[in-house]
Amino acid sequence: MKTISRKKFITTAALVTAGIPFGLSALGKGALAPVTLNNNGTNNTSAAEKIKVSIFSKHLHWLNYTDMTALAAEMGFDGVDLTVRPDGHVQPENVAADLPKAVAAVEKAGLKVYSIVTNIKQPNEKYTVDILKAASALGIKYYRTAWFNYNNAITVPANLQVITKQFAGLAALNKQYNIHGAYQNHSGDLFGASIWDLWLALKDLDPTSIGCQYDIRHATTEGADTWATSIQPLVPHIKTTNIKDFYWEKKDGKWQVKSVPLGEGMVDFKKYFAVIKQNNIGGPLSLHCEYEALGGAQDGAKQITISKQEFTTVVQKDLTTLRGWLKDNGLS
Repeated sequence: MKTISRKKFITTAALVTAGIPFGLSALGKGALAPVTLNNNGTNNTSAAEKIKVSIFSKHLHWLNYTDMTALAAEMGFDGVDLTVRPDGHVQPENVAADLPKAVAAVEKAGLKVYSIVTNIKQPNEKYTVDILKAASALGIKYYRTAWFNYNNAITVPANLQVITKQFAGLAALNKQYNIHGAYQNHSGDLFGASIWDLWLALKDLDPTSIGCQYDIRHATTEGADTWATSIQPLVPHIKTTNIKDFYWEKKDGKWQVKSVPLGEGMVDFKKYFAVIKQNNIGGPLSLHCEYEALGGAQDGAKQITISKQEFTTVVQKDLTTLRGWLKDNGLS
């Protein structure tokens, strides 16, 4: 384990587990054909189905439920991807009382809460059942879990065993409440960044209960030329997605990720939406705007340093760009 990188180990282990030879020819261009299967052999969304676009409510923490929803509707969103976590729009300890209020405000404006964002890691954690029970009662079908860290005191295979067990426990609870839990593939040292590790933990679990909220920005950060291949095994487990853009910037002698508006970075969205359409990946989509032009709203600030109109102009530009891509691909 000391002489092999984590990514190389995970990739090799995944190929061996799947029975795929790992010579150069097997990893060449087009090695994995597009996947169109779900739990029953076909994806649960048609390529012709219209993708519903929500705004990540982290960017609206400076507004209350009513004003947040009014602005989301004014900007042209279909829904609100609601934060139900510490420092979010709904505090976990108040979820039974406050989630219905937030959803009522959203629905009054003609929008929907298709999904929520949580810090849930374990089925037996405090507030996990409270959150899932409240969300399910309101007809919310999807939630995002917290991220998992690798435990450096144990091996990668041992980590995979632990995390697979976590997912299995969540899957059982999700099934009970008829809700889907999704883990976001986030770049960096987190579990799931490599994609293969996430697939290994999910592959034997029910995709209707547990899966991935696919993030093309983070997938591109980890593998600009490989994400179109690595996404394939995950397709049956992808029920929700989020979207944002970035490029690499050298600052103070170090390369770092810089978040930018959609279309201004290095994510190949033309290829991405072709893959989305080809594999019939649908479900709710959450727009993330995590660049500096939002005056602190990109980080969930309770007060922002730009005007409401300035905020609206910036976010609407991203939404217009996104709507254009969806329309070009017959997804809106």
